Amino acid sequence: MARSDLEGTAPARNTEPEVDEALLRSLLVLAEIIEARDPYTGGHLWRVSQFAKLLAFKIGLPEREVLRISLAAYLHDLGKVGIPDHILCKEGELNDEEYAVVRTHPSVGGRLLESHPLGDLVYKVALEHHERVDGRGYPRGLRGEQISLASRIVSVADAFDAMTSTRPYRRGLSTEEALRRLEEGAGTQFDAGIVAHMRALGLAGDLDHIVGHTAPGIPAVPCPQCGAVLSLPRGAIEGEIVYCRACRGAVSLTRHGETVSTKLVGQTDDPRLLEPQPNHAGVDDVMSQSEILWETKDS
Repeated sequence: MARSDLEGTAPARNTEPEVDEALLRSLLVLAEIIEARDPYTGGHLWRVSQFAKLLAFKIGLPEREVLRISLAAYLHDLGKVGIPDHILCKEGELNDEEYAVVRTHPSVGGRLLESHPLGDLVYKVALEHHERVDGRGYPRGLRGEQISLASRIVSVADAFDAMTSTRPYRRGLSTEEALRRLEEGAGTQFDAGIVAHMRALGLAGDLDHIVGHTAPGIPAVPCPQCGAVLSLPRGAIEGEIVYCRACRGAVSLTRHGETVSTKLVGQTDDPRLLEPQPNHAGVDDVMSQSEILWETKDS
């Protein structure tokens, strides 16, 4: 059976692929556990998924295709399971050998998802999200419309989130500056039409509720000691203690309306308190938005 590339030109199917809700949730949680290995990228999968969903709606794709692209975006970095911790979590610049290892993650992700029961929905985005429209991307050097539309959408969403997120070695860019840099890469790294849609979304303020958050209404709160993104539970209460996996700090939370302030109150060496925590709020949000994919046609 030919695999769908999530575009309107995909080979026709007699029936749509069935989506098992429990199986999909387990896959999203697995992606979150893999992301949690790097304590500085918290919320990246949820944000990229939301940016991609908005872009797909803006382009005018059918609702089911929009939701499939949103799910594929959530799983785009699954191949990072194959990157060793000392490279994935390195704070400084990567050397050539380390960067070569990082560049393997699209191929690994594609292989993991291609044989998965839900692979038809998502595998091409894992494989192609680092391709460039000028043919200078990886792993296969595809160009232009050889790259699936879903992958071209996620490429823009992924780059925008990387630029607007704070890392140990730099502060995140403003939305305006990130949009300007996307425009600089339009027609070479990125699909120019998709960049134009992203710019329109940004200028309208439609990205503001996603930038700097890990899930709806949950801000990406940095550790006051090392800057890693803390894993905040939904409904965290005043004075609750959360633990930083990067520096092992114990951090007390204080709410001020929509914002959260932090205070370092100690350290821990208890491995049970430092276990990677999946972004359950982000997974729940994406699952609730995607219910149409497992609803029956008669419902």
